[in-house]
Formats: sequence, structure tokens, C-alpha cells
Amino acid sequence: MSRYSKLPAAFAGAIGLAAALTAAPITASADDAPITLKTMGSFHIGGRLVEISGRPVKEIVLNAGGVPARIDPNGRYQVEQMYVQYFIPQNERGAAPLLMWHGGGLTGVTYESTPDGREGWLNYFLRAGWAVYNSAAVERGRAGCAQYPDIFTTEPVFLPVANPFERFRIGMGAGSYADDPDKRRVPEGAQFPVEAYGNFVKQIVPRWTSTDAAITAAYLAEVDKVCPCVILFHSQAGQFAFNVAQARPDKIKALVAVEPAAVGDPAKVDALKGIPILIVYGDYIPLDSRWPKMHQNGVDFADKIKAAGGSVDIVELPKIGIRGNSHMLMMDKNNLEVAAVIQKWLADKGLVR
Repeated sequence: MSRYSKLPAAFAGAIGLAAALTAAPITASADDAPITLKTMGSFHIGGRLVEISGRPVKEIVLNAGGVPARIDPNGRYQVEQMYVQYFIPQNERGAAPLLMWHGGGLTGVTYESTPDGREGWLNYFLRAGWAVYNSAAVERGRAGCAQYPDIFTTEPVFLPVANPFERFRIGMGAGSYADDPDKRRVPEGAQFPVEAYGNFVKQIVPRWTSTDAAITAAYLAEVDKVCPCVILFHSQAGQFAFNVAQARPDKIKALVAVEPAAVGDPAKVDALKGIPILIVYGDYIPLDSRWPKMHQNGVDFADKIKAAGGSVDIVELPKIGIRGNSHMLMMDKNNLEVAAVIQKWLADKGLVR
């Protein structure tokens, strides 16, 4: 039996989706089957031109032993663009493109191969027939960054190696990380591939606290170019996806929120009432000092949408028999089992042909 094949039977405690998820087994093709693409490519989108002036001209040696170059930093700059890479399968079965938006301090690598070399959600959903658009938001990865303090008005935030281990519920919370892998404390039954944690932190990039408006603008530009679509988003991208959906509700077929760390505008929940929404949470929420509150914020926001007449399903994975998930569900050892829950929900909403 393929490791994609069946979900656990213990769905009795699920919130919102228990009946739907137990209705039928969830299957997908074997992970060694070829992925056949109609096309693939990439583009940058969004951004603006900015003029910088009043800076001194410098001579800089750009290569060791090279001839100094005269660099005038004054002039017009292209900034705040976003990078998008797309993959269109030969046999499309998703009813609309699937946009993947990553979390804070991360890039589109989030959805590619896992830190221990297994297939990520990008491949899973491609195999399931979705046209996938995977992005690196403003300031991240191949999107590029901009000058401080001229454009990005705050200093970048960098994460030490221990931070994600303790804050993303990979370990047992504060103080659980150690340089010696044998001394790191992880929860019983944890699914994150701790042996490959060193590969995970190589993905971490700086983030800024002053770029939310620019990120939202670039995501809006992507939605205007690509959609109607489904948006699958993680962590920090919660605020961007909900806000974009509130601004463009006619372009969004569904929202899949994977542990959203922030939500949209509570005063504009009416805009979301026509969009089916799935919110997925992993395990060990109490282990982090911030996550109980962020979890409650997500539940409260969902309640407001439902009170306005909207449709929101919340899946707490441990309550449907899927245990051990960190904040990085798409990288955990059972990542394809979690992806199958999402795929089943999308199919039940009529979004799989």
C-alpha cells in the first residue's frame, strides 16, 4: 500500500470535518511515478520604482585583486517585487490554480523537498493534478531585498539556530535545543525529521517588520494575474491571505490556512462568507508560549466568519488521529498524510475535476 493511501480511522473527535473525512479513503499516485508537466516557468510581479538621492559615491573593489569600481548609489531602484514559480501538470484536475504562500523567515522552499529529502507538498499537489504557483514573498529569497533604511525602514530579523526548534514546536519549547543532537528534547511521537534539523535551518532567511503592506500589494498583484484560484498558506501568510481574500473575494475559490499565525480584518469578515475555508492545526500547541493565543485568534476569527454566514472547517489533527505534527506540517514525516486531508477537503468542495 502506498504511504499516500489511507487516513487513520479515529476521526470521532474532529472539529467540523469528521463525517466528511471518514466518508472514503484518500489515495494518490506512488511517489516514484513521473510528474508530467505541460509547462513550467517563473515571473516577478509587483513592486515599485524608488528614487534614492544624497548618498556619497564610493569606489569599491568587487573582486579580490580587481580594479576598483565607481559605485554611485543614487538613482532609481526597483524594489518590493515578488518571485513566483509555476508548474502546470499535463493532466490538470484542480478546478483552479493552487497558490502556495510561505510563512515568516521562510521562502517557497517550504513546499519543496523536506529537510530529510522526502517529497514536499508541491510535488504532492502536482501529482494530484493541481497547477501550482509557489512564491517567495517580498524581501525573501529570489524576490530580492532592498536598502535599509531607505526602503526597508526597520532592521532585518535573523533567527539563531535554536529559535525555530523551540518556537515551531519541533522541540519541547524554551530550552529544549542543544548543539549536541543527542541532548535535544523533542515531544513523544514527534513527526518532524529532527535528524535533518540542520538542513531546515539552512532555509531560514531574514525578515522585516516594516514590509507587510508591500507583501500584501505583491500578493494582490499575483491574485489579479493568476486567479480565480485556491490559496494554501502557512503561518505569517495568514494575515496576507485573509486580507487579500477580503479585497478580492470574487477571485478566491477556497482558502487553506495551515497554522495561521495571524488573521484578516474582523470588521470585513462579510467579504469571506462566500469562500470555503479550511484551517489546519498540528500538535503540541501548549508547548509554545505564543501558540495557544494564536490558535485561539484563529478559532475566534473563524467564529466571526461563520456568524456572518460563511463556511469554515477547523481540523485539529490530533483529534482526527494524526498526531505528532510540528508547526512545519508540510515537512513532518507524515506530511503526505496531512496533504491528503487537504486534498480530500478540496475534493469535497467540488474543486477537483
